[in-house]
Amino acid sequence: MDSPDPHIHVDAGLHADVRKRSMLASTFGLAADLPSHATTGCQLRVPYAMTSTAPTKVTCLACRDYAHRRYLELAEFVSKVDVTPGMGFELVGQAVRAAEQYRELARQFRSDAQ
Repeated sequence: MDSPDPHIHVDAGLHADVRKRSMLASTFGLAADLPSHATTGCQLRVPYAMTSTAPTKVTCLACRDYAHRRYLELAEFVSKVDVTPGMGFELVGQAVRAAEQYRELARQFRSDAQ
């Protein structure tokens, strides 16, 4: 019998389910159950408790690489949004800060940055 995977992984959806659940709970007072398992950045299906959003806790190198790429993609997407015509200065500032935060997360997930 195989031993259980000892690594902490990254949820392939970057924990979007948790954020949606929190938003619904704060808006309507309803909270759906969290999923018991998650598909990870390395394509494994693991218990949700074996995933993390904290770069210092993720030990799976494939998941770290996945998170690095995804956060760079998110930073690029947000950077494109901040040049949308008609955006107010406040929204542009928020988009710039969000892109910087995503780049910082990407840097923290880089496998060689450990």
